Amino acid sequence: MNVLKPLGTPQKIQDFVTAIPQNFEPDGDTCMSVREVLTKRRAHCIEGALVAALAFWVHGKPPLLMDVKASDEDDDHVVALFRENGCWGAISKGNHAYTRYRDPVYRTLRELAMSYFHEYYNPAGKKTLRSYSRPLDLSCYGPDVWMTGEGAWEIARDIDAIKHFALISKVQERSLRPIEEIERRVSKVVVHRSPRVR
Repeated sequence: MNVLKPLGTPQKIQDFVTAIPQNFEPDGDTCMSVREVLTKRRAHCIEGALVAALAFWVHGKPPLLMDVKASDEDDDHVVALFRENGCWGAISKGNHAYTRYRDPVYRTLRELAMSYFHEYYNPAGKKTLRSYSRPLDLSCYGPDVWMTGEGAWEIARDIDAIKHFALISKVQERSLRPIEEIERRVSKVVVHRSPRVR
């Protein structure tokens, strides 16, 4: 874990997480521990968030995760939280332009979660973000659960089950406007292209 010691700022942590190649799960679903991510050199969102959370903890900040939950027509996303000058920011491991780093300018977690709302849409062009979780504090877990063990599935289960708060009402959901063609084209821009896509 010595590789995390130089990462003394959120920007450095984000750069480190961004540089990890995308985990396309070629052998099936994964939720790797930090040790496994650093060994195998690949990560998807929750795996990158675990790395970021540990980097924060190494530097004396709480290791916090937040889940932003989508409808059944899309995937959820998990970020590592940090706070500066009373405002929230997020480290994010995403393969698309919209699931990126958030500067610490959001006064509440709801504001932070809403910053992902407009561009969070599925391939059909439907906006899918629906709720956000309260923070999950990883310092409450043993190292083998998320840092050094085989997998971190307990964290994945717990953050899915933790209390979530709605971002929009059912009435608002019914009136959401589909994305435009320019947004659909932008959504195809990715950091890493899946080896299964030719």
